[in-house]
Amino acid sequence: MNITAITQLEEEHYQLLLDADPSKKHVDDYTKRGQVFIISDPKLVGIMVLIPTRPDTLELVNIAVAEASRGKGYAQKLIAFAFDTAKKQGIKTMEIGTGSTGYEQLHLYQKCGFRMTWIDRDFFVRHYDEEIVDNGIVLNDMVRLSIDL
Repeated sequence: MNITAITQLEEEHYQLLLDADPSKKHVDDYTKRGQVFIISDPKLVGIMVLIPTRPDTLELVNIAVAEASRGKGYAQKLIAFAFDTAKKQGIKTMEIGTGSTGYEQLHLYQKCGFRMTWIDRDFFVRHYDEEIVDNGIVLNDMVRLSIDL
């Protein structure tokens, strides 16, 4: 298993990123502003993007693991790597946001130590042109979580 930074996105990277965020416009925006890391074992199994948002704060804006590789701890390894990376940069707080209907994601993030901080009501209605359905429910709200490092 290997986690590395990348600066150029290939089609396989986009496929994973767009699985977690269906807006290519949003993905292009935050990948240009952030650090992109991939996890390989030995082939690509996951990806994440970290961006600075405020002084001493880093946001994990996208994390995705290939469907065939889910449930094997890759997302937890990426998150642990994100924590280590943030600490080395002197970051004090890590944030993440996810859809309110993403039960598996909410479970994972809390298992990794994130705590819910607030709900951004109608986030997905305001920021996405197309309706998003997740777990059979129309996605409206984003749950914001954070952890002090």
